[in-house]
Amino acid sequence: MYDYVIVGAGSAGCVLANRLSEDPDVRVLLVEAGPPDTNENIHVPLGYLQLGATEVDWDYHSAPEEHCDGRRIVLPRGKVLGGSSSINAMVYIRGNHLDYDEWGVAGWSWADLAPYFIKAEDNERGASELHGAGGPLPVSEERSHNRISHAFVEAGVEAGLPRNDDFNGPTQDGVGMYQVTQRGGMRASAAVAYLRPAMERPNLEVLTHMQVNRILFDGTRAVGVEASRLGEPRELRAEREVILCAGAYNSPQLLMLSGVGEPEHLAMREIEVLLDQPAVGTNLSDHPATQLVWTTPEPESLLLALEPDALSEYEATQTGPFASNFAEAGGFARVGDGAPAPDIQFHAVPLQIIDEGAKDPEAHGIWVSPCLLTERSRGSVRLASKDPTAKPIVHNAFYSEGDDMQRMIAGLRLALDICARPALAKYCADPFNVPAGDSEEALRAHAARTTFAIYHPVGTCRMGTDAAAVVDEQLRVNGLEGLRVVDASVMPTVPRGNTNAPTIALAERAADLIRHGRALLGPAAQASADAEPAVA
Repeated sequence: MYDYVIVGAGSAGCVLANRLSEDPDVRVLLVEAGPPDTNENIHVPLGYLQLGATEVDWDYHSAPEEHCDGRRIVLPRGKVLGGSSSINAMVYIRGNHLDYDEWGVAGWSWADLAPYFIKAEDNERGASELHGAGGPLPVSEERSHNRISHAFVEAGVEAGLPRNDDFNGPTQDGVGMYQVTQRGGMRASAAVAYLRPAMERPNLEVLTHMQVNRILFDGTRAVGVEASRLGEPRELRAEREVILCAGAYNSPQLLMLSGVGEPEHLAMREIEVLLDQPAVGTNLSDHPATQLVWTTPEPESLLLALEPDALSEYEATQTGPFASNFAEAGGFARVGDGAPAPDIQFHAVPLQIIDEGAKDPEAHGIWVSPCLLTERSRGSVRLASKDPTAKPIVHNAFYSEGDDMQRMIAGLRLALDICARPALAKYCADPFNVPAGDSEEALRAHAARTTFAIYHPVGTCRMGTDAAAVVDEQLRVNGLEGLRVVDASVMPTVPRGNTNAPTIALAERAADLIRHGRALLGPAAQASADAEPAVA
């Protein structure tokens, strides 16, 4: 018997395991379906290119995407201690202030979340009004020092975008080098930053290779989970709460497997309905991104990692190609009419990428990706069957609503403009994967052919106060007791930027809510919560 059973050791789960176990009188269990984070490629930044479709990746794919030439899009998700923070590109972006204010959920505005971003952060630039130092999460400058990445920034300035040395500073717009979640040239996943320092506590237990099959209930109260470890069934009991931190695909999957979802969908999978909640698994949002690739005769790309000197440099100083987070440079721009904040983000990688990495590079080159930050389209997560090991059915439904495609086309035009500027000319010498022309038809066809999900899924267990919300302001599942969801699935919309930092800040605040309840909600939210006291 534990006080809290946390399902999923990703960014949110590692934060909660650390923060909740700070109280020595609380017994915390963290369960993870994948293995420990012992694979060397997790910790050497460039090594993450070797992690896709291995034992540390759930290796999901979307259903055929109608507006993307019917392609099934690869959806990597971390299945390991640290979750996706152990296999991501380590970019540290908080998102735009408007993102959180537009959620319209009491207690989750930018003013509410900003202190948690700062609390989590250990920025090598030091503490300031907008940044933290001494927190668990290392934030560092890039250490690859690749000339192509810096040339992208100069080309963006030549194209008229402002130079921005801190995307998490006063403004988000502009181009610059990304800060990364690394320490000393090594990946700083949530497992490294939060979980490892807490694992010696006697009141925290961590179980890997633990597949959770469903949530156990006594009436409408969650009392634990049913799981299996290497084929052996287990029941893990929670005296206070079960907390789902399984992510935007697996948290709704577990709710549905446990009888919480749309009744007809559950009945078709022979699952007894516990709670009629059709919103579970809906509202899926991600950042669709497209790709542009050029090759160059200049020997400057990350292919230099194949040279013996690169490994010697990394071993000596933890710099050079092996320290690369891959997406080293980028920026934020506005392309939509009257956009109140950036709606396009760029990631620039100093490497020729072929078929999303499915084929080896053939030459030095550059890959530039504009992604749409504020998509109108919404997708879904559904069960393939009642077998908990069956992969969920994910429909992104990219470009199915509003002006998403038009703004993506505008993002492609801006990216092509940047890549044609003098600063990048010698690195964009030969087109390799670019549109067939500059017409809207050619750009639309290129977007459909090359769009991928940039691995920022949110929204499938949306928080809010309306009837369609899955969880309330304290992230408690509406209609049930003793059950919360704490991960990116509760975000009503995807923030403008990479989602690891927002997920960590969300979990930091959730830990305080779990420990202190309504005291953190503010007067208005406390009043609305009076009818349902926080679970002890």
